[in-house]
Amino acid sequence: MASDSGGSNRSSGPWYASDPSTAPFPSVGHAPSGAAAPHRHARPGRLRGVFAIAAGAFAVILAGIAAAIVTVVSGGNTSTTGFVPTGTSPDQDAEQITTAFLQAWQAGDVAQAARYTDHPSAARAALATYQKYLHLRKLSATAQSASAVPSATSSAPRESVTYAASARVAASDSAGALSGTWTYKAALVAYRQRNSQAWYIAWAPDDLAPNLTASTHLAAVEVAPQIVSVTDTSGNDLTSYRDPGLVTIAQRLQQKAPLGGKPGLYVEIQTARGQLVANTQAVVIAPKNIANLSTTISASAEAAARSAVAAHKNSAMIAIQPSTGKILAIANNAGFNDYALTAQVAPGSTMKVITSAALINSGALSASSSVACPLTYTVQGITYHNDNNETLPASTPFVTDFAQSCNNAFSQWYQRLSGGLLARTAKEYFGLNQNWDIGIAGASASYFNAPAGSSGSELAQEAFGEGSLSASPIAMASVAATVDTGTFRQPILVPGTSQVTAKPLSASTDSQLKQLMRAVVTSGTAASVGFGPNVYAKTGTADIQRQEAPNSWLIAFDPSKDVAVGCLVVNAGYGAQFAGPEVKSFLDRF
Repeated sequence: MASDSGGSNRSSGPWYASDPSTAPFPSVGHAPSGAAAPHRHARPGRLRGVFAIAAGAFAVILAGIAAAIVTVVSGGNTSTTGFVPTGTSPDQDAEQITTAFLQAWQAGDVAQAARYTDHPSAARAALATYQKYLHLRKLSATAQSASAVPSATSSAPRESVTYAASARVAASDSAGALSGTWTYKAALVAYRQRNSQAWYIAWAPDDLAPNLTASTHLAAVEVAPQIVSVTDTSGNDLTSYRDPGLVTIAQRLQQKAPLGGKPGLYVEIQTARGQLVANTQAVVIAPKNIANLSTTISASAEAAARSAVAAHKNSAMIAIQPSTGKILAIANNAGFNDYALTAQVAPGSTMKVITSAALINSGALSASSSVACPLTYTVQGITYHNDNNETLPASTPFVTDFAQSCNNAFSQWYQRLSGGLLARTAKEYFGLNQNWDIGIAGASASYFNAPAGSSGSELAQEAFGEGSLSASPIAMASVAATVDTGTFRQPILVPGTSQVTAKPLSASTDSQLKQLMRAVVTSGTAASVGFGPNVYAKTGTADIQRQEAPNSWLIAFDPSKDVAVGCLVVNAGYGAQFAGPEVKSFLDRF
């Protein structure tokens, strides 16, 4: 049995907040709107942001109001501000200036609306921001009622005026953007200037909507549909298995529905940097969520895999249905490390399946060719040794070299593998070295990497599964599945996911690969595991620098059960001693 040398151990683990609240925007207080403005008291009650699809627009009619614009002179500069109402009470006067403000605002005359306030510049900027981030299409607003706001600092009338607003908002300025009508109530304070008939709106950011501040703004955002529940093929929630890989997958799928569903539209308060202020989202159009998404995970396969990986820490397993590419099980026993999908480590001698395919396809050898496995082999000054000083004579059939996993029976072929043949074989026949979308939204990734430009000593290492190669169990299980059927079928987790394709192996090459992998079980490195009569396998033992023990690999398939398995036990030992028994446990239970 051979142990691979060199390489590195690299592994990495694979957004959406909780359901938006329809609770009121958080209460935020205001400082007075300037030194000249009268004291502003808290408005009666808290106003809730209410969302609905309005049947029609509110009409604001400014009727029966005799108004005059007051010219206020300050510091020699003249500006037209304020409003002189004609009501018979402070309530009527306050409602008149509020109506004038709302009429100008909904007509798009932001400058005029701002001039009704005591801080035109700040009001004008806030009104423009309201329109910008809500992508405002239309606004209708109506003053409803006024009530006195007492003050100990001024005898001039002050009134809190509530109004109802109906804003047609959109996710963007594009004509086809998702849009809807947001209806809500807000309030502002109107007051009469001392020693004057002029009324002003005491400017504050929340004059435009509840709980806005000088450092926040409203925004309309499109919200992706969610999946309420992610299950296996029997309807069991994936999270019920308590597997870190499956929990992560369920969460990712729930963030964004990959198939079906329709987006929704929310209005929310954001910071100046565009970040959501907590508990300020409310629904304009509810997303059409998917009640349930069934994955390809099989309850029986998952249970068998979970039981199998329990044997060792830092182990991960994935099972695939070769005839379809469906992922039947994902199991991890490595804390929150989902190594079944995310491990990026040298595949060890499991890579010899791809190397053998490249050599057989090119005519360099066949399963019956005589291939020596010398004790040492030197390339560019680097000498490679077999495990335990193993050596096989020149008369050794290649099937025996493969079964015994003798490294130098493979390293010596580096020149025949040059020109990118090894990497090309991995992609063209096994579908590797390219991104796969297995159905997890936004998680398209390459689960295997073989550098196309490798040569010399680097390529000699890659031939037996070390060097700059990196792989995950999903990739190597797929290699076994490809040999099973002779045709690569990309692994998928969600039915209907588009699968990349590859060339079928020739009947001759596939037959010889089966012969090689069966010999591993009957007389080679996995003979001691005790696999059944229908199992084909390949062990792998990858030595990792600065790691206490090698990574243990085993890939296998059983045509009678239409299943292929990939198992990795990190920092463990020989493939047959650690990964092998786990795979056997799975196959015995499945």
